[in-house]
Amino acid sequence: MSNAQDYVPAITGNNFITADLYDRFNVKRGLRNADGTGVLVGLTRIGDVHGYIMDEGEKVPVPGKLYYRGIDVEDLVHAASAEGRFGFEETVYLLLFGHLPSVDQLEKFCALIGTSRLLPNKFAEDSIMTAPSSDIMNKLARSVLTLYSYDDDPENRSVENVLRQCIELIARFPTIVAYGYMAKKHYYDHESLIIHVPESSGQSAETILSLIRPDQQFTRLEAETLDLSLILHAEHGGGNNSTFAVHLVSSADTDTYAAIAAGIGSLKGFKHGGANIKVMGMIEDIKRHVSHWDDEGEVADYLKQILNGETYDHTGLIYGQGHAVYTKSDPRALLLRDKAAALAAEKQHTGTHGDLIQEFNLYHLIEELAPLLIKQVKGLDKDICTNVDFYSGFVYKMLGIPHELFTPLFAVSRVAGWCAHRMEEIISGGRIIRPAYKCVQKRLAYTPLGDR
Repeated sequence: MSNAQDYVPAITGNNFITADLYDRFNVKRGLRNADGTGVLVGLTRIGDVHGYIMDEGEKVPVPGKLYYRGIDVEDLVHAASAEGRFGFEETVYLLLFGHLPSVDQLEKFCALIGTSRLLPNKFAEDSIMTAPSSDIMNKLARSVLTLYSYDDDPENRSVENVLRQCIELIARFPTIVAYGYMAKKHYYDHESLIIHVPESSGQSAETILSLIRPDQQFTRLEAETLDLSLILHAEHGGGNNSTFAVHLVSSADTDTYAAIAAGIGSLKGFKHGGANIKVMGMIEDIKRHVSHWDDEGEVADYLKQILNGETYDHTGLIYGQGHAVYTKSDPRALLLRDKAAALAAEKQHTGTHGDLIQEFNLYHLIEELAPLLIKQVKGLDKDICTNVDFYSGFVYKMLGIPHELFTPLFAVSRVAGWCAHRMEEIISGGRIIRPAYKCVQKRLAYTPLGDR
């Protein structure tokens, strides 16, 4: 009797395509042009990621900018901070409806989100608790698909109905993620099962922290930091992998739940939403092997070893460095870095989290050294910047958020962008997305079974 392992050589050999064939047929691998720019496959009014300009056919690096519906995300963040309020709900409103809300509109929208956080009757017991998962992203995807069965009108593709479904999903994601995590802790980690009912008041960041903490307690700065992370991860243009997946599946005229589940499946990947987990693993390795975290020479020497594939995971990668679009800077990383510094100071003041300021300084030192070392060791002639994944894991760690929730929290935020893009695809798409693949398998004659 054979098993799957017996077929590995055959399946590996018969699915391998040599690199020269991609060059011969001018294949845009990863939907990227030869100069690293993305292949233009669509138009959007939702988000714009700006990291370079084209001057006479050449990419010219510029400081990174991120725009939501034409508005600089930095302006959204600074305005909310200056007014002493949370900004994620305002961001969701902007992404969905295309304009900033008035005070009255924002209050009504926050109330709608708040009253929609509760899951359908018996959903937690029958779906989440009865079929828990060791991976929260897996549980989130299954829960979204299961919500189809609790929807009285799941196949209605009207703008009104899809908008209703989207708002419910945005509101319910924190609850599903929190309950999925608590179920995982109970059934897989054998800890007590603690389930809190989400409050209809309060903002999304406050709701998340109250649902995942047994005592439901958190500081204002903790909630502000999580709110900032939600704002920064809410949208990143139509070309990022998970958003493109939502566009792709939506173009086939499928239901909302199937489309959003596709986005979750994409975001789960380590090359996308799971990147900050890779950063955390790398930092822990550096902390173990570098004796003096403030010694620039010692840190640089170990980073060179990582780049040469001599240590850590032997990939030769410094995680959290570089981006497909941003060149000189990632605005999200800069905003999150500043908040991380403030949070490290607050946490260290309590005396319960170790020397977080020293650890933050290590992150900052790596941020300064890594781009230069990458260019030097790899022989690259392009600008490389620290991306948002570099600091997000550290921020979550300071918030007491376990690594199992890093990517799910990304999804809690990004579902806002996915829903906005699904609405855009329904309204303006109109044609199923179908790129071409060139078959490079030579023609073979069929051999009768007895002659093989």
